[in-house]
Amino acid sequence: TTPAPTTTSETVSPVVQLGHAAPDFTLNDTDGKAVALSSLKGKIVVLEWFNADCPFVNRSHTQGTLKGYGNEASSRRDVVWLAINSSAEGKQGAGLPRNKEARSQYAMTYPVLMDTTGSVGRQFGARTTPHMFVIDRAGNLTYSGAIDNAPDDDPRDTPTVVNFVHAAIEDLRAGKPVAKPKTDPWWCGVKYKS
Repeated sequence: TTPAPTTTSETVSPVVQLGHAAPDFTLNDTDGKAVALSSLKGKIVVLEWFNADCPFVNRSHTQGTLKGYGNEASSRRDVVWLAINSSAEGKQGAGLPRNKEARSQYAMTYPVLMDTTGSVGRQFGARTTPHMFVIDRAGNLTYSGAIDNAPDDDPRDTPTVVNFVHAAIEDLRAGKPVAKPKTDPWWCGVKYKS
């Protein structure tokens, strides 16, 4: 049986709306390097809300859609993939050592940005890990939701897995509007600071 997806108990109202400019932010990655969203204009940017210790994130990165996909997508010149961890200190998946280790554990070639205050997560309305966002070359939010249509990453339960993020990227690369701009994200709630 499919386990019931969980969401955060906190209602997070995003500041940004689909089709509008994504809020700029600057966060440090696990190596202490600052990454500013505004510096990435002209690229398609994917944001993956991340918690290495969420069971679904683990499953998706070891046997599901996220296994190697962020690396593959970000190897293209026009795509930047960023994971963001909004777990507060002392909560599941938090801390620099754990996130450095997670990049190695999941063989992630793209950075994990640390949002320990949760301010960036709240601006975007990130509710779950993973919660995916795709931003177009002009800096507008064009997709918000799940990575795919397989909430338990078991192909026996979802014979035809649709990668919503891949579809959004391909629409943007073809110069078309994103055909499916919104889906419901699922699994572990973001562990925001209370």
